[in-house]
Amino acid sequence: MPRKEKTGRVVSTKTKQTIVVAIDAFKKHPKYGKYLRRTEKFHAHDADETCNEGDLVTIIECAPISKLKTWTLKSVDERSEQLVAQ
Repeated sequence: MPRKEKTGRVVSTKTKQTIVVAIDAFKKHPKYGKYLRRTEKFHAHDADETCNEGDLVTIIECAPISKLKTWTLKSVDERSEQLVAQ
C-alpha cells in the first residue's frame, strides 16, 4: 500500500525538529449545499529544521515518531515571501 502524501502550509516551527502543517479543504454541507472550509493540522518531523512559517510543503506518512508525529517532511515546494524579502 503506498504511503499517503499531503500538501499544505507550515503554520508553526516552534518545537524542535517538528513543523505543524495546516491543510485546507472545502466540504459541501449535505443538506444546505453551502461549501465550508475545514482546516486540519498535522505534526510532521523536520530533521534538518529547514522549514519556516508560511512555506508550502509536502509531507508523507511514516511510522509514529512520537504521540502526535506520524508524518515526515518530503519536500519544500515553495518558500514563503516573508523570509525571501529579508
